[in-house]
Amino acid sequence: MNLTAKQAIFNAYFHPLKVEYSDSTVIILLKQGSEKAYEWLFKTHFESLHAYAYSFIKDDEMAEEIVQNVFCRIWEKRDLLKTDGSLKSYLYRAVHNESLNYLKHQKVKASFNVYYAGQLDQADEQASHKITTAQLQQHIDAAMSQLPQQCRTIFQLSRFEQLKYQQIADHLGLSIKTVENQMGKALRIMRQKLAEFLPIILLLLTKW
Repeated sequence: MNLTAKQAIFNAYFHPLKVEYSDSTVIILLKQGSEKAYEWLFKTHFESLHAYAYSFIKDDEMAEEIVQNVFCRIWEKRDLLKTDGSLKSYLYRAVHNESLNYLKHQKVKASFNVYYAGQLDQADEQASHKITTAQLQQHIDAAMSQLPQQCRTIFQLSRFEQLKYQQIADHLGLSIKTVENQMGKALRIMRQKLAEFLPIILLLLTKW
Protein backbone atom coordinates (compact mmCIF):
# COMPACT_ATOMS: atom_id res chain seq x y z
CA MET A 1 0.00 0.00 0.00
CA ASN A 2 1.39 3.40 -1.01
CA LEU A 3 -0.70 5.36 1.46
CA THR A 4 1.44 7.68 3.59
CA ALA A 5 0.84 8.34 7.28
CA LYS A 6 -0.28 11.92 6.59
CA GLN A 7 -2.70 10.78 3.91
CA ALA A 8 -4.14 8.18 6.27
CA ILE A 9 -4.62 10.81 8.98
CA PHE A 10 -6.30 13.13 6.48
CA ASN A 11 -8.69 10.34 5.51
CA ALA A 12 -9.39 9.60 9.17
CA TYR A 13 -10.58 13.18 9.71
CA PHE A 14 -13.29 12.89 7.11
CA HIS A 15 -14.34 9.24 7.02
CA PRO A 16 -17.07 8.27 9.51
CA LEU A 17 -16.63 5.31 11.85
CA LYS A 18 -18.58 2.32 10.62
CA VAL A 19 -17.00 -0.56 12.51
CA GLU A 20 -15.62 -1.48 15.90
CA TYR A 21 -12.36 -3.32 16.40
CA SER A 22 -10.73 -5.13 19.31
CA ASP A 23 -7.12 -4.27 20.12
CA SER A 24 -5.81 -7.55 18.77
CA THR A 25 -7.77 -7.12 15.54
CA VAL A 26 -6.51 -3.56 15.04
CA ILE A 27 -2.90 -4.65 15.48
CA ILE A 28 -3.30 -7.48 12.98
CA LEU A 29 -5.02 -5.22 10.46
CA LEU A 30 -2.48 -2.44 10.88
CA LYS A 31 0.36 -4.86 10.19
CA GLN A 32 -1.51 -5.87 7.06
CA GLY A 33 -1.65 -2.21 6.02
CA SER A 34 -5.38 -1.69 6.63
CA GLU A 35 -6.26 1.96 6.08
CA LYS A 36 -9.70 1.51 7.64
CA ALA A 37 -8.28 0.07 10.86
CA TYR A 38 -5.85 2.98 11.05
CA GLU A 39 -8.61 5.50 10.48
CA TRP A 40 -10.71 3.82 13.15
CA LEU A 41 -7.84 3.96 15.64
CA PHE A 42 -7.21 7.63 14.87
CA LYS A 43 -10.82 8.78 15.10
CA THR A 44 -11.48 6.72 18.23
CA HIS A 45 -8.59 8.13 20.25
CA PHE A 46 -7.57 11.45 18.70
CA GLU A 47 -9.81 13.75 20.76
CA SER A 48 -8.86 12.29 24.15
CA LEU A 49 -5.16 12.11 23.22
CA HIS A 50 -5.25 15.72 22.04
CA ALA A 51 -6.72 16.77 25.39
CA TYR A 52 -4.04 14.75 27.17
CA ALA A 53 -1.23 16.39 25.19
CA TYR A 54 -2.78 19.82 25.79
CA SER A 55 -2.66 19.20 29.54
CA PHE A 56 1.14 19.20 29.21
CA ILE A 57 1.73 21.66 26.39
CA LYS A 58 -1.03 24.27 26.90
CA ASP A 59 -0.91 24.91 23.16
CA ASP A 60 -3.77 23.60 21.03
CA GLU A 61 -1.93 23.44 17.71
CA MET A 62 1.20 21.90 19.16
CA ALA A 63 -0.86 19.33 21.06
CA GLU A 64 -2.52 18.36 17.78
CA GLU A 65 0.87 18.09 16.08
CA ILE A 66 2.18 15.88 18.87
CA VAL A 67 -0.72 13.45 18.54
CA GLN A 68 -0.39 13.41 14.76
CA ASN A 69 3.32 12.66 15.07
CA VAL A 70 2.52 9.68 17.27
CA PHE A 71 0.01 8.33 14.76
CA CYS A 72 2.41 8.94 11.87
CA ARG A 73 5.06 6.81 13.56
CA ILE A 74 2.52 4.09 14.28
CA TRP A 75 1.62 3.91 10.60
CA GLU A 76 5.18 4.12 9.35
CA LYS A 77 6.37 1.42 11.76
CA ARG A 78 3.20 -0.64 11.90
CA ASP A 79 5.09 -3.83 11.01
CA LEU A 80 6.95 -3.53 14.32
CA LEU A 81 3.97 -2.55 16.47
CA LYS A 82 4.07 -4.09 19.93
CA THR A 83 1.86 -2.70 22.67
CA ASP A 84 2.59 -4.98 25.65
CA GLY A 85 -0.98 -4.26 26.79
CA SER A 86 -3.92 -2.23 25.55
CA LEU A 87 -3.66 0.04 22.53
CA LYS A 88 -5.11 2.90 24.56
CA SER A 89 -2.34 2.62 27.16
CA TYR A 90 0.23 2.39 24.40
CA LEU A 91 -1.08 5.55 22.75
CA TYR A 92 -1.15 7.49 26.01
CA ARG A 93 2.43 6.47 26.80
CA ALA A 94 3.54 7.55 23.34
CA VAL A 95 1.81 10.95 23.65
CA HIS A 96 3.21 11.37 27.16
CA ASN A 97 6.76 10.75 25.93
CA GLU A 98 6.32 13.00 22.90
CA SER A 99 5.00 15.79 25.15
CA LEU A 100 7.93 15.41 27.55
CA ASN A 101 10.36 15.60 24.65
CA TYR A 102 8.73 18.79 23.42
CA LEU A 103 8.83 20.37 26.88
CA LYS A 104 12.43 19.27 27.27
CA HIS A 105 13.39 21.08 24.08
CA GLN A 106 11.59 24.23 25.20
CA LYS A 107 13.16 24.22 28.67
CA VAL A 108 16.66 23.61 27.34
CA LYS A 109 16.21 26.46 24.88
CA ALA A 110 14.93 28.81 27.58
CA SER A 111 17.66 27.85 30.04
CA PHE A 112 20.38 28.23 27.47
CA ASN A 113 19.09 31.56 26.19
CA VAL A 114 19.14 32.99 29.72
CA TYR A 115 22.61 31.62 30.31
CA TYR A 116 23.86 32.69 26.89
CA ALA A 117 22.64 36.27 27.41
CA GLY A 118 24.20 36.72 30.84
CA GLN A 119 27.21 34.41 30.88
CA LEU A 120 28.65 34.15 27.37
CA ASP A 121 31.28 36.78 28.08
CA GLN A 122 32.65 34.53 30.84
CA ALA A 123 32.89 31.46 28.62
CA ASP A 124 35.96 30.40 26.75
CA GLU A 125 36.53 32.95 23.99
CA GLN A 126 37.51 30.47 21.34
CA ALA A 127 34.56 28.16 21.97
CA SER A 128 32.12 31.06 21.98
CA HIS A 129 33.21 32.04 18.48
CA LYS A 130 32.75 28.53 17.13
CA ILE A 131 29.16 27.92 18.02
CA THR A 132 25.81 29.64 17.82
CA THR A 133 22.82 29.08 20.02
CA ALA A 134 21.04 27.11 17.29
CA GLN A 135 24.08 24.89 16.68
CA LEU A 136 24.47 24.12 20.36
CA GLN A 137 20.78 23.26 20.61
CA GLN A 138 21.25 20.75 17.79
CA HIS A 139 24.11 19.09 19.66
CA ILE A 140 22.10 18.94 22.89
CA ASP A 141 19.16 17.38 21.04
CA ALA A 142 21.47 14.87 19.37
CA ALA A 143 23.04 13.92 22.70
CA MET A 144 19.61 13.41 24.27
CA SER A 145 18.48 11.24 21.36
CA GLN A 146 21.43 8.90 21.90
CA LEU A 147 20.46 8.07 25.46
CA PRO A 148 18.88 4.61 25.83
CA GLN A 149 15.08 4.80 26.16
CA GLN A 150 14.85 4.04 29.90
CA CYS A 151 17.85 6.23 30.62
CA ARG A 152 16.33 9.14 28.65
CA THR A 153 12.94 8.77 30.34
CA ILE A 154 14.47 8.83 33.82
CA PHE A 155 16.65 11.81 32.88
CA GLN A 156 13.64 13.75 31.60
CA LEU A 157 11.50 12.97 34.64
CA SER A 158 14.30 14.08 36.97
CA ARG A 159 15.54 17.18 35.20
CA PHE A 160 12.46 18.46 33.42
CA GLU A 161 9.59 17.18 35.55
CA GLN A 162 11.55 17.80 38.78
CA LEU A 163 10.63 14.39 40.19
CA LYS A 164 12.72 12.89 42.97
CA TYR A 165 14.41 9.53 42.49
CA GLN A 166 11.87 7.74 44.69
CA GLN A 167 8.99 9.29 42.75
CA ILE A 168 10.56 8.19 39.47
CA ALA A 169 11.11 4.68 40.83
CA ASP A 170 7.48 4.45 41.92
CA HIS A 171 6.24 5.90 38.63
CA LEU A 172 8.22 3.48 36.45
CA GLY A 173 8.08 0.46 38.76
CA LEU A 174 11.87 0.40 39.22
CA SER A 175 14.17 0.23 42.20
CA ILE A 176 15.66 3.51 43.37
CA LYS A 177 19.11 2.00 42.77
CA THR A 178 18.23 1.48 39.11
CA VAL A 179 17.08 5.09 38.85
CA GLU A 180 20.34 6.32 40.41
CA ASN A 181 22.42 4.19 38.07
CA GLN A 182 20.50 5.33 34.99
CA MET A 183 20.84 8.99 35.99
CA GLY A 184 24.58 8.57 36.44
CA LYS A 185 24.77 6.95 33.02
CA ALA A 186 22.74 9.76 31.43
CA LEU A 187 24.99 12.46 32.88
CA ARG A 188 28.14 10.64 31.75
CA ILE A 189 26.84 10.29 28.20
CA MET A 190 25.66 13.90 28.00
CA ARG A 191 29.02 15.21 29.21
CA GLN A 192 30.90 12.97 26.76
CA LYS A 193 28.76 14.00 23.80
CA LEU A 194 28.95 17.71 24.68
CA ALA A 195 32.58 17.81 25.84
CA GLU A 196 33.60 20.12 22.98
CA PHE A 197 31.13 22.73 24.14
CA LEU A 198 31.64 22.35 27.87
CA PRO A 199 32.97 25.92 28.42
CA ILE A 200 29.65 27.36 27.24
CA ILE A 201 27.23 24.90 28.84
CA LEU A 202 29.08 24.19 32.08
CA LEU A 203 26.57 26.14 34.13
CA LEU A 204 23.63 24.39 32.44
CA LEU A 205 25.14 20.93 32.99
CA THR A 206 25.83 21.79 36.61
CA LYS A 207 22.14 22.59 37.08
CA TRP A 208 21.29 19.26 35.39
